[in-house]
Amino acid sequence: MSLKVFVGYDSREDIAWQVCRHSIERHSDGNVIVIPVRQPALRELGLYTRTYDVGSSTEFSLTRFLTPFLSAQDGWVVFCDCDFLFTTDVREVLNGLDDSKALYCVQHDYSPAHDVKMDGKKQTSYPRKNWSSFMVLNCSHPDVKALTPDVVNSANPAFLHRFEWIKDQNDIGALPLDWNFLEGEYPKLERTPRVIHYTNGGPWFDQWQNCDYADLWLQERALYLAAPEVSSEPETRLAS
Repeated sequence: MSLKVFVGYDSREDIAWQVCRHSIERHSDGNVIVIPVRQPALRELGLYTRTYDVGSSTEFSLTRFLTPFLSAQDGWVVFCDCDFLFTTDVREVLNGLDDSKALYCVQHDYSPAHDVKMDGKKQTSYPRKNWSSFMVLNCSHPDVKALTPDVVNSANPAFLHRFEWIKDQNDIGALPLDWNFLEGEYPKLERTPRVIHYTNGGPWFDQWQNCDYADLWLQERALYLAAPEVSSEPETRLAS
């Protein structure tokens, strides 16, 4: 069965989503299903009913937690933010996972280096910041199965982002840092990270043209722009 990768979609960063998707598909030879998580579509379907939050830094701040419900399957699925660049096959993240865990992520412990991120949004600091920006979710786990639209639409945002919905916190597995390497928050690595997260802003913004690994993102964008247009797969249309 193909691995499903759900990517948070923000209308202000369409090119970031496109390049992220392209990098995932290119490194996996197209043997994954990449699905954008679009808030307007989820509202139309009645799956997301929370009041609009003008203070959210992205349109998918909370819709990401609908990933297990949207996947409609057991086993592992992946969610990531759209400001990601993959330099390896995402399916490698499944190697050696413990099926008793509810979720795997990179367990960051840091204070943001910038007060402002992306297109002028205020940077905030909170426990487990950016843990939920890359999640490998076990849809067979009872706590993940219990993450229903009702919960996502009613729970406190901190409850969701801090994974308080996972009853036993030992069921949160840890991934190596380079599966969600925060550009600008950690010193640049000698070896290219497997997944680069332009969390403060990427080269699609004028003011972030010179960030670390900008050249890799620009190269991927060039490959995306040069690629022939391909009709959307049914799974992509489902969430578009």
